[in-house]
Amino acid sequence: MYKRQAIESALNRITYLNARARQHTRLMALAGVPLDRAGAALLRQVAEAEPMRPSELAARMSVEASHVTRQAQHLQRAGYLTRVADPEDRRAQRIRITEAGRDAVRRMREVAGHSMEAALADWTPEELRELARLFNRMVDDFLDHADSLGEESGAPHPG
Repeated sequence: MYKRQAIESALNRITYLNARARQHTRLMALAGVPLDRAGAALLRQVAEAEPMRPSELAARMSVEASHVTRQAQHLQRAGYLTRVADPEDRRAQRIRITEAGRDAVRRMREVAGHSMEAALADWTPEELRELARLFNRMVDDFLDHADSLGEESGAPHPG
């Protein structure tokens, strides 16, 4: 039981750290990207994928389609995203990142990377490799478990 509680506590602390508005605002200011957390998350998601329909993005992010639509409109007005015709269905549209969007994501990652490097500066290369290995293993196991739950219940799952 202790291990589960300790891991859950650490995950909660990571989630809290990641969700701190002050931290996000500081990182976005350093990157020169005036986006709230929702907009930054959507922009990063689009940057990592082929152009996709808003409904596909919503499923991938586990949010409502209306949330994606609102955020995408905001990011489109800011010049970070554009809409393109869906080659499979010309009536539908897909969301694609622009060069300005790619540049914004690059700057966000650069600033976040520098921040992470500074925070972990006292860790040895071996510790950093082990941290990365264990984080990736944990995420893979969580995803595998979530997939098996979806199959057991018959419920569809994103991705």
